[in-house]
Amino acid sequence: MNTKGKFIAFEGLDGSGASTQVDLLVDILNGSGHTAFSTKEPTNNLIGGLIRGALTKDWSASPECFQLLFAADRAHHLNRMIIPNLEKGNIIVSDRYFFSTFAFGSINLPIDWLREINRLFPVPDLTILLKVRPTVCLERISRTRIGKEFFEEEEKLEKTWKTYESLSRDPKNNIRIIDGEQSIEEISDQIYQIVKKEIL
Repeated sequence: MNTKGKFIAFEGLDGSGASTQVDLLVDILNGSGHTAFSTKEPTNNLIGGLIRGALTKDWSASPECFQLLFAADRAHHLNRMIIPNLEKGNIIVSDRYFFSTFAFGSINLPIDWLREINRLFPVPDLTILLKVRPTVCLERISRTRIGKEFFEEEEKLEKTWKTYESLSRDPKNNIRIIDGEQSIEEISDQIYQIVKKEIL
């Protein structure tokens, strides 16, 4: 991206531990003299609230409507939060971005269409993809949540991971895979070493 700051995204299956690692990385970056902020998708804005309602089955939408909502939420997210901070030279660390759309959305929709509706959005400088088996993800989810969200079914998670792996093979996507079944501390250290080498 053509900005002074750096944009890092975290991806993985639900239950992969991405949210934990986002917070740890931001703390490390701020503690080492950088200015870093965490954010997430879907956002807590109006459109993000609609998406969360659909994920928890409070209301239903067609797959096309659902993914267009994600794109609209992302456009707002970029314009209001991500790009202004990058222009100031800050580091933005996002829990999910458009690779989630490709990986999860392609269960029901052509990936080429998903790419098209996200075509104008910038690719992160670095994306960390946490690799955790679907069975492990579901075990983790069952310990922390009463109900499963729409995508939290093993067969869907298997398909989602295959798409993530395919995306990671394209060098233009700047994706680095980390074993997410190690200890939290080991994962955090490996992530910081990659960020230090490729971003800082």
